[in-house]
Parts: sequence; C-alpha cells; structure tokens
Amino acid sequence: MTALLSSTYFGPVQWYQKLNRYDEVLIEHCDNYQKQTYRNRCLIATTNGVQALTVPVSIEERGERREERYIKISDHGNWRHQHWQAITSAYGDSPFFQYYEDDLRPFFTQRWAYLYDFNEAIRQKMCELIDICPKVNFTTDYLVPSTSHLSEISDFREAINPKHPQADSDFISRPYYQVYQGKHGFLPNLSILDLLCNMGPESIYFL
Repeated sequence: MTALLSSTYFGPVQWYQKLNRYDEVLIEHCDNYQKQTYRNRCLIATTNGVQALTVPVSIEERGERREERYIKISDHGNWRHQHWQAITSAYGDSPFFQYYEDDLRPFFTQRWAYLYDFNEAIRQKMCELIDICPKVNFTTDYLVPSTSHLSEISDFREAINPKHPQADSDFISRPYYQVYQGKHGFLPNLSILDLLCNMGPESIYFL
C-alpha cells in the first residue's frame, strides 16, 4: 500500500510512522499551500507545555504560483535563531540531544530558498538518524481526493493536521519517556524531534 502525505517541517510522530510502515510514500508536490499545517509548523514539549514553532513563508502577490514547491522561506524575525534556542532549551537536558545536536544545527544556520526543499532535507536527515529507509516519491500532479485512482492509496494529507486532525485507526501514540512528563504527563504526537531527543536509537520502535 501507498501513503499520500503532505510535506512537513520536523513532522509529528504520526507522519514518520507512515514513512516507516507503508510500502511506498507519495509526498504531495502540487497542492496549493495551506496555512496552519505541519507544512511549516512543528510542536515541541517545553517546561510550559506544548510550543508551536512556525517557519515564516513569503507568499507573493496574486499571479504568483502558490503550489507548495514554489513557496519561499522568509527571513523575517530571525526565526532560525529563535527556533534553535527553543529546541536547545526544550531538549538540552534530554538523553540524546547532545548526540544529535551537530546533525540538527545546520537546519538553523544554513538557508534554503524554498520550504519544500527545506522540509525534504529535514526528512532525509531524520530518516537517517532514526534508521528507516522509506521508498519515497513525489506527485507530479495534484491527486484529487475521493477519485478512483486513489483507491490503492491511503490519503493522510488532511488527517495529519495540528489544528483539526482526523481519525486515524492505524495510529496509536505509544507513550515514551519525555523530559517534562512529570509536569505535564505524556504529550502525544509531537514533532519527531521530541521522540528522537528522548529515545535516540530506540525511536524506531515507537513508529
């Protein structure tokens, strides 16, 4: 079976579960960009609870193409520094952050022009660190939901959503150790960063 996914910025555990469990994954390349999704947002656990980190994007004036692959990253607000500071503050005391720190830092010091390329570079690195080797391809046309050619494809583009997640009978967020669990309880389906920094090489067993 094939899973159809949207691009994500340090996507949630649920998203990486699909990469690990499906025979093939198609990442949507031709959808129009949507705000308030995992495309440019990830959720991490901090001492104050869940914090959203959002990559600012530049959506040009009308007439410009708004397909995901054409959305540019904005340099507004020194966001790279802010995201890295938030991540180091949240996970500096986690068991494995120091082990992966050098792998993660370049995503907050280097610059990518396009959000899609940035997300794909992150996905490749996360798969390497978790030690999964998914078969990944990219759509060449927008796949319309509920059409016959999707009969062999499980479409998770809308289901995996930070604001309005849809039911997913294949996903159960298995609890694992989290730094602030004593304060907040287990916080499910956070960014893959949370799983990786807390569980390290054992992350794959939770996907």
